[in-house]
Amino acid sequence: MAYPRWLPLLLGFLTAVGPLSTDMYLPAFPSLEQSFCVPPGSAQITLATWFFGLAIGQLTQGSLADRFGRRRPFAIATVLYTVSSVGCALAPNLLTLAVLRFIMAIGGSASMVIPRAIVRDVADGHAAARLMSRLMLVMGVAPIVAPTLGGLILLVAPWRAIFWIGAAYGAISFVLVWRLLPETLATQHRVRLGLAGLLSRYGLVLKDKVFLAYMAIGSGGMFGMFAYIGGSSPVLIEQFGFSPAQYGMLFGASAGCLIGASQFAPLLLPRFGASRILRAASLVYLLAAIALTACAMSRFGGPAGVVVPVMVVMGTMGIIMPSATVSALSRHAAQAGSASAVMGTATFCLAAVSGELAGLLNDGTPRPMAALILAGAVAVITADRLRPKSRDAC
Repeated sequence: MAYPRWLPLLLGFLTAVGPLSTDMYLPAFPSLEQSFCVPPGSAQITLATWFFGLAIGQLTQGSLADRFGRRRPFAIATVLYTVSSVGCALAPNLLTLAVLRFIMAIGGSASMVIPRAIVRDVADGHAAARLMSRLMLVMGVAPIVAPTLGGLILLVAPWRAIFWIGAAYGAISFVLVWRLLPETLATQHRVRLGLAGLLSRYGLVLKDKVFLAYMAIGSGGMFGMFAYIGGSSPVLIEQFGFSPAQYGMLFGASAGCLIGASQFAPLLLPRFGASRILRAASLVYLLAAIALTACAMSRFGGPAGVVVPVMVVMGTMGIIMPSATVSALSRHAAQAGSASAVMGTATFCLAAVSGELAGLLNDGTPRPMAALILAGAVAVITADRLRPKSRDAC
């Protein structure tokens, strides 16, 4: 199916809602906790409720996208995201903020599911992998800019300003979806199912062992990545003494590694195939996680002993995440929205668990974060080794 040349740019902008909402307020954790007079580490609950909202919301958004098409559910979701973001900016206490973050994530979850389904609508195989890599390039600007922007905002405004900016982004996204986003799911291909039929559809996806293996790979990668996202702020700001702006720049450098790897990997696909590239990335992820854990436990290298291995880990995510996603969804073209929702729910459930564990286990050192990243690496390489053999999807 032919698509406009600007479509990856538009999808990237819309998909960036997730990284922006996750990353931009990370430097604000200490000031947010001071504002609400709560103990250090308490702000992690707002990150956990955000992830749980993404997990639950994706199941709903996936089925709505398969039934009503891509544009209408996406537009309604951006309105919900925008309104709840305004609520976050006005939240009087931490509990209210956590609840509103959950609602905000229900709306924001559309940006996780629907762009992936649109990629599957318009492309497959190597073409889908290339489109997904372009999408990651565009949306990768968000995690680079977001923490830096959040840190700069905190220099001139309170943390609530971050959510006002999020609300403005959501309003712009609504206009773009309503006015520019093409409908890529034809009416005759839409599925009108009741609850029983929907559950059966999800069950069909979950019976595919190859899909489950790729979903486990993506989930393990997400677990490790969000252990870093949830745990890096207290480690780099509170332990190593970086300012919020410096933290944002370090976070952006790590995201740059992810983007660079995501653009380099598709060039290797024709020669080596997706399976070999994914296996190599999984191994590098494990070795980097082991190095990070060793440095964290021994305190070797100081900040460099944490930052350098993390950059390698994030680079492997630029290969693992898009490869696992494209390979999994290529097996379920007829229900791309539902398959994307199942995969997204699983990955973000683990992201929520990882983010919450990063807060609960916080002891003022990088050890808990490193251990969680290592656990994600072990899960990825185990799932890859146990994956049933199949012809490369990309």
